[in-house]
Amino acid sequence: MTTPDTIVLVHGFWVTPRSWEQWIAHYEARGFRVIAPGYPGFEVEVEALRENPQIIVDVTVPAIIEKIEGIIRELDKQPIIMGHSAGGAFTQILLDHGFGAAGVALNSAPTEGVRVVPLSQVKSTFPVLKSPANRHKAIGLSFEEWTYAFTNTFTEEESRALYERYHVPANGGILWGSVLANFQPGHQDTWVDYHNDDRAPLLFISGSEDHIMPPAIQKSNAKHYKSSTVTEVREYEGYAHLLPAQKGWEEIADYALEWALSHAR
Repeated sequence: MTTPDTIVLVHGFWVTPRSWEQWIAHYEARGFRVIAPGYPGFEVEVEALRENPQIIVDVTVPAIIEKIEGIIRELDKQPIIMGHSAGGAFTQILLDHGFGAAGVALNSAPTEGVRVVPLSQVKSTFPVLKSPANRHKAIGLSFEEWTYAFTNTFTEEESRALYERYHVPANGGILWGSVLANFQPGHQDTWVDYHNDDRAPLLFISGSEDHIMPPAIQKSNAKHYKSSTVTEVREYEGYAHLLPAQKGWEEIADYALEWALSHAR
């Protein structure tokens, strides 16, 4: 078996690849090639997306997956894929499609069929889900909404700095689609084959204090997998949703990498 030499980092909603900046530097310092692709159109900076949110409105899940798969196809060997939040769901889809030597989903959004909906998740996503009209809009979070959903364990100063550096609106249509996926016939955009024995090993990392994607979602998502492939869950006490930027993230980044290397197919 050849050891993976590339790590692909997939960002979630309300942020861009910039949210991985510390992990990129950390893994590059260890000698890995690190690719943190933006969604289609997200090649611009945070400030440009805030000014032109139509780019965000136009994004679809199939287009996101197609772009990342195209990047991975150009690599000499399968990478480690890590995704945060919605990027965790996209990581699961990529693995199901046969990509990746191993996958890590951090505070992952659920794939189709996971019906656990904690109250804190309802409150966190209410800015989008309060109106069906938001299916055709890019919806931002106020600072207070950001703090509750992403940085509830951070100081106000830390939370505000990250809000100003990372926050962009999110695609309301994709968020509504993920909610409706369990109530519509046929496979929707976030469907994966939970019985796929050819899927690469997958680790769920969960922050105990995450409001928007709490541990109950991670555990339920992991339990849906019925394949013979390795699927594990690791919970970190005291961590909020924006786990990749919370003090002590280095320990989690190192564990995720070592797990992925030791389980890489």
